[in-house]
Amino acid sequence: MKSILLIEDNLEMRENTSEILELAGYQVISAENGKTGVDMATRNQPDLIVCDVMMPELDGYGVLHILGKNPKTAGIPFIFLTAKAEKEDFRKGMNLGADDYITKPFNDVELLDAIEMRFRKADLLRKEFSKDVEGLNDFMNKAESFDALIKLTGDRKVKHYKKKDLIFSEGNYPPGVYFINKGKVKTFKSNEDGKEYITGLYKEGDFIGYTALLEDGNFTESAAALEDSEISLIQRQDFLTLLYTNREVANKFIKLLSDNLIEKEERLLSLAYNSVRKRVAEALLMLRDRYKEENKDEFSIHISREDLSNIVGTATESLIRTLSDFKDEGMIELKAGLVKIVDARKLEHMKF
Repeated sequence: MKSILLIEDNLEMRENTSEILELAGYQVISAENGKTGVDMATRNQPDLIVCDVMMPELDGYGVLHILGKNPKTAGIPFIFLTAKAEKEDFRKGMNLGADDYITKPFNDVELLDAIEMRFRKADLLRKEFSKDVEGLNDFMNKAESFDALIKLTGDRKVKHYKKKDLIFSEGNYPPGVYFINKGKVKTFKSNEDGKEYITGLYKEGDFIGYTALLEDGNFTESAAALEDSEISLIQRQDFLTLLYTNREVANKFIKLLSDNLIEKEERLLSLAYNSVRKRVAEALLMLRDRYKEENKDEFSIHISREDLSNIVGTATESLIRTLSDFKDEGMIELKAGLVKIVDARKLEHMKF
């Protein structure tokens, strides 16, 4: 059962609207003002929010503004209820990211139609599409057919990359966003001596290169294939058209940016304060979390000692010594470039 958060300060309106929604089969959570509504939205993560504009404590615009800054609530479809029908008010709400506007008084059919439309659009974009080129095209094409505003004309052809091939280089201007159809990819930064520090690890179904495009700047890191890979390029204008005309897609990339920032901050803290031994354990667990197949209990990966040391941020010699220690302690197995995790629990609970 889908849940709806109703934020309305008028008791009679709140009770009547709740009854309509409950009779339609929705689970309803009610809040009597904007401040309480923000708290309930954060705690309950409803599937959709219906919110009055004019309220005490915090008005509807303030509610939407606050929720839009939180990655956990930014993607929740948001419908305004208002007695104000002026164009300026309508424009203000839509500019903040509202999905729809219903003017009071409204009838049952008008309210339910608006809600069902938002759910159909949200379900479409949350659907798990197959992680191949057909799936990517399906995602893009269904989004454009649902929103007539979106006109994607780019030819999303697949390009094949051999292991170690560069996909894009630091300092270059992004032609678009890259979608990993098959394979594994690393992003990295290099110093003047050519020493790498791996900033990210990606796999089939991931997007890369979007940060530079969103910032309208050059790439601040490079990307290369960790194994033979297939990559699709979504042309710059096609991606921006979809991003600027579809709130759900925009929120998806806001969430990706937020998650990437948190992960990079955690890795920088680890690099600053943790021992090499601890960082090697964290790197192996990160590889497992990123690349472990769902139907397998064990995890092993072919990765060069150079790449692994560039993830850890240490010299290759130090990495090799640490891996040898881990092997002697029964935490991993090493064989011809293959690293296999034997005792993940020991790696997870390593203190130094």
